[in-house]
Amino acid sequence: MIKSKFARAAVVAGASAALVVGMSSSAQAATDKRVNLPSGRGYMHFFDDGDVFQTCDTKADGHGVSGSLWSRNASGLVSRMWILDDGGDAGCDKKGQNIGQLASYQMRVVWNGGGGVESSNWFNE
Repeated sequence: MIKSKFARAAVVAGASAALVVGMSSSAQAATDKRVNLPSGRGYMHFFDDGDVFQTCDTKADGHGVSGSLWSRNASGLVSRMWILDDGGDAGCDKKGQNIGQLASYQMRVVWNGGGGVESSNWFNE
C-alpha cells in the first residue's frame, strides 16, 4: 500500500514537472526582435504580439532608414518580401506581416546615407 501511494505521488510530480517545462519553452518561442543601426541612426523592430514590423529613422540628418523582411524556405531559397522606408516625417512606419513556422525570416535595416546593412538572426514562430 505504501509503495503504491509513493508511485502515484512520483507520477503526479513527474507530470507536473513536464507541464512546467512545456509551458516555459512555448513562452520562450514568442519574443520581439530588434536590429539597431550604428550611431543611433535608426532601427527595425518586430513585435511578436500581432506580427507587426516597424522601421524608425531616429536621427534628423537628411537621410532615411529602410527596413526589409527576407524569407528562407525549407529548401534554402532566400527572397525579399518587402521594404519599409521611414524618414522625413514624424513617427515610425509600420507593416503587419503574419509569420509562421514553415519559413525562417530575417530583418535587414540600412541607413540611406551610405551605411552598411545590419541584420537580425533568422527566426520564426
